[in-house]
Amino acid sequence: MLLSELTKSVMPLEVGGGADPEIEGLYYDSRRVKAGGLFFALKGVASDGYSFVDAAIKAGAVAVVVDGTLTPQGIPWVRVADARLAMSRMAAAFYGFPTATLPLVGITGTNGKTTITYLIESILEKSGIPAAVLGTVNYRFREKAIPAPNTTPESVDLQRTLRELIDMGAKGVVMEVSSHALQQRRVDGCCFDVGVFTNLTRDHLDYHVDMESYFQSKMRLFSELLAADRIKPKRCAVVNIDDPYGPRIVQGAACPVLTYGISGNADVRAERVVFSVAGISCVLVTPQGQINLHSELLGRFNLYNILAATAAGIAMDLPLDAIHEGLEHHPQVPGRVERVANDRGLTILVDYAHTGDALENVLRTLTELKKGRIITVFGCGGDRDRGKRPVMGEIAGRYSDLSIITSDNPRSEDPEKIIAEVRAGIVPLGIGEYGSEEFLHGFSEKGYVAVESRREAIRLAVAAAKPGDIVLLAGKGHEDYQIIGSEKHHFDDREEAAQACRELAG
Repeated sequence: MLLSELTKSVMPLEVGGGADPEIEGLYYDSRRVKAGGLFFALKGVASDGYSFVDAAIKAGAVAVVVDGTLTPQGIPWVRVADARLAMSRMAAAFYGFPTATLPLVGITGTNGKTTITYLIESILEKSGIPAAVLGTVNYRFREKAIPAPNTTPESVDLQRTLRELIDMGAKGVVMEVSSHALQQRRVDGCCFDVGVFTNLTRDHLDYHVDMESYFQSKMRLFSELLAADRIKPKRCAVVNIDDPYGPRIVQGAACPVLTYGISGNADVRAERVVFSVAGISCVLVTPQGQINLHSELLGRFNLYNILAATAAGIAMDLPLDAIHEGLEHHPQVPGRVERVANDRGLTILVDYAHTGDALENVLRTLTELKKGRIITVFGCGGDRDRGKRPVMGEIAGRYSDLSIITSDNPRSEDPEKIIAEVRAGIVPLGIGEYGSEEFLHGFSEKGYVAVESRREAIRLAVAAAKPGDIVLLAGKGHEDYQIIGSEKHHFDDREEAAQACRELAG
């Protein structure tokens, strides 16, 4: 594609350099540039992409996009107001606008996104629409799955991946949309049909600084990217009206809104709800009729996920029976209240809950359903929002009979310092601290223990549990690694729990 053709997808401030080269690829990393490439000089947190222009040219770049006052010499260039926005739109054009002619659902919010993608994927499949999914767990279409380095990839990678999935036969796409991606305009080249808002609680404040900034990044999906245009004149926002931020989304949305919630005034709501260890039974009330539902998902927070997926299906005008089938016959969501089979009579659950709100949602549900005790293994990631550490400590201590504070992904931080900050939230509860061995033969009093090794923490939790107890391994969910320092090591909570059960049985 000629540079001049690509440039039509943006509003350049200035074009220079004379020639109109054929563009063979798009690049934002000078180390990956190949001959015939168009290089985007992006402003980063620690560096300015313009300083890598010479390296990109030496690697074979034939044109450069910049958003500063400097322009390169001896090569065609395009100066724009926002290089990230230009890259997003030019990437969509380069790959033939992959999402222009099929349904695209974007899901944003702090919690629930991954589970909702699985539910909507199942609903689309039951509607006869083969669906691809891009999310935290992976990017996938039927048997093909690619590990996800980011919840929402950079725009060039996103549009290329979308094109590949669609060429493989996908007729619809469900995508988790992170706050980082919205703020960095990675998804501005996407043509959304439906945007789903789940909720907003404390997370990523190491990046967004405060909750208002975090909210405004989420708001872009609804106030800007869901505005009707000639490509997709009918778009819809699906909003959790029970969340405190929901009414603000409704008020600022640039399209019609369909609300969901457990409260009586939502467009899509649940009635006659029964929660049990077997799942959720309820009647889903929608503008298109009612659904008598039984789901194996657990808890109130998953009922919200079900309602979100239902509302998305209604927003896409999908058949009610397909929505019903999709909700009742979806695959296991990896690392989301995922059960670990064992012969010890224990309920061992692995969940991605890594925020205070998510952890409280899971533990509150387990408290309502438990027959024995709750043992929670959890930690907090290093080099991330420190403010949530004592919050999560307090929540774990309040709901659990035994809290085992351990490492998550410590990254460059000292694990003991992270644990100390988590402990600061549990100490004021006045519960006792155990030594790492003294509760192995049973514990009678509510308490907590700190164990730096996550492997040892999981083993201790399984050893301390009795038949009928619930062991919750929180924070890492589907992740099969642990980041210590700058290195990624294989580590899977599910594998570790299963191995602990085998060892104790032998």
